[in-house]
Amino acid sequence: MALLKGSLGLLLPQLSRATNHRNFSLGGVLGAIQKTTAVRVVDNSALGNTPYHRPPKCIHVYTKNGVGKVGDVILVAIKGEKKKALIVGHKMPSGPMKPRFDSNNVVLLDDNGNPLGTRIKVPIPSLLRKKQVKFSKVLAIAQKFV
Repeated sequence: MALLKGSLGLLLPQLSRATNHRNFSLGGVLGAIQKTTAVRVVDNSALGNTPYHRPPKCIHVYTKNGVGKVGDVILVAIKGEKKKALIVGHKMPSGPMKPRFDSNNVVLLDDNGNPLGTRIKVPIPSLLRKKQVKFSKVLAIAQKFV
């Protein structure tokens, strides 16, 4: 019995040290849109709707920390071309009373910031209305808001 208590006494400090090292989490960062994240084009543009063997991927995020949220502009590689895109939904939960989507949704933009498509096929978050000056044309072609 004394041998058992002695071996457990040696293991307890090691277990407590192991649990103390797990205080941080990468789950929030990994769910957001960053470089090499696969995205889904949700507008009806010709470039986004024709089938291709590779999914569109993010190759650059235009923010200071390199992590994209709803309303941020990213650079997307799609069918051998580089296009700007607006994030209209992502998998990462962004707080209370804000929608979380099943996929990372983007709308393709041209060089002037106008959408390439004429319709958006999925509901977009209503918090994009706060950025109405910048993305008024994207809001105009949206059919549903969440």
